[in-house]
Amino acid sequence: MNTEIFAALRQLEKERGIPVDYMVEKITLALVAAYKKDKDGYTDNVFVELTEQSMRMYVQKEVVDEVITPTTEIPIDEARKISPAAVVGDLVNVEVKTQAFGRIAAQTAKQVIIQGIREAERGMVFESFSSKEHEILTGTVLRIEPASGDMTVRIGQGVDRTDALLAAGEQVRGERFTEGDLIRVYVVEVRRNNRGPQVLVSRTHPALVKRLFELEVPEIESGEVEIRSIAREPGSRTKLAVHAREENIDPVGACVGARGARVGAVVNELQGEKMDIVVWSEDLCEFVASALSPADVIDVVQLQGQKACRVIVPDGQLSLAIGKEGQNARLAARLTGCKIDIKPASQAEEAEEEL
Repeated sequence: MNTEIFAALRQLEKERGIPVDYMVEKITLALVAAYKKDKDGYTDNVFVELTEQSMRMYVQKEVVDEVITPTTEIPIDEARKISPAAVVGDLVNVEVKTQAFGRIAAQTAKQVIIQGIREAERGMVFESFSSKEHEILTGTVLRIEPASGDMTVRIGQGVDRTDALLAAGEQVRGERFTEGDLIRVYVVEVRRNNRGPQVLVSRTHPALVKRLFELEVPEIESGEVEIRSIAREPGSRTKLAVHAREENIDPVGACVGARGARVGAVVNELQGEKMDIVVWSEDLCEFVASALSPADVIDVVQLQGQKACRVIVPDGQLSLAIGKEGQNARLAARLTGCKIDIKPASQAEEAEEEL
């Protein structure tokens, strides 16, 4: 029987990745739980020896002249049947016949083993997906809750898979998915809870854009080009500031790709979200001018003692610099971390006087 048990455990390890040693420990606990249920008593002195050759359970008892506590004591005449040299005060191991356990005890043991398998699987899922935090995964939409709009997305493969939560607040307004659709998501966090690990994913997180560019642009993956800053309004527009470690590399060109193929792949994945890719600079004024793309900038002046800039643009470029509902200026400010005040060229002199 032991050979069959260990063969089953090895098969379980192969199919679900649960170590044999872990399940041996759970079976040991299950036998002790069964003993406790069967005897309804003290179990601190109970132990199990489980090997591929044998499975034995013992109760360790103290040898005494007169038994007061049967669960922990054994009379000397009984002890000498087990160990002929036993004397009062010795400890002897009394074997328990596990075959004698009742139906309820056996059911208790079964539940302990099943619970052990579940705990192991949950632990493996947590460890597996914890290592995937802040990465992009492809999943399948399983359910869409009509009331809340929350989605359940199955990510991973085989035994290394789980159901992730794509909350309504982490979905891009205007994107439409149906059950069975394949979807790329960004793993924000993996939490432990009573029902197992909970994986939280997002389609709105700015880092989703960063990871998509890493997949499409070899220069970013290799570190030759770095994404220094991202500002995003999901579903509408994103601005990225990129920097090349070597002067002979065009960071914007690398991200755009031949005929816009690389940036186009990211835009398609994000269902048409616009992308502005600009060059990052240590010079704040230069960076702000670049961040206001596609608008032309005449001059940028940093306000003394502040992380704020006064920007002058051609009169005909003012609406472009500000953007629809202020979006372009808002994203540029978030990208640079700088407060931006935009003035048309016709008001340049007044702006200089204010400085």
